[in-house]
Amino acid sequence: MGWKAAQKLIRHWKVLRGDNVMIIRGKDKGETGVIKRVVRSQNRVIVEGKNLVKKHIKQGQGHEGGIFTVEAPIHASNVQVLDPVTGKPCKVGSRYLEDGTKVRVSRGIGASGSIIPRPEILKIRTTPRPTAPGPRDTPMDLVLEKTYDAKTGRGMPDL
Repeated sequence: MGWKAAQKLIRHWKVLRGDNVMIIRGKDKGETGVIKRVVRSQNRVIVEGKNLVKKHIKQGQGHEGGIFTVEAPIHASNVQVLDPVTGKPCKVGSRYLEDGTKVRVSRGIGASGSIIPRPEILKIRTTPRPTAPGPRDTPMDLVLEKTYDAKTGRGMPDL
């Protein structure tokens, strides 16, 4: 990708993996689906079962060749998130609730202004860190060891 294309990358993404979206341009215009993958480096999304194309794959070691139907990426500007109340495509804004949490809100003409919930698939992804120390973790006794005394200056390297 050239520097011109890199300048036009979307900085603040409005659509997330797992969102219900409607395709507003292209051969599948008017159809709805769920976002399967977001390709941020190309400003594109892959919608489940939409924008199907035939792909010719050469036979190789360990897999068969042939003509396969695959989902092609769609530019992010060609999809819009569905309003959870009305079911119509809407713009996405953000708002802070009273408790300080940031939420996505439906905006635009005919939008209900309701909160767009965060997709469940994103909540599954955040797994807790393992509590048992691994082989590359620093032992706690070394972490808590005092190696520098501010009053005497002991522990400072001689420069």
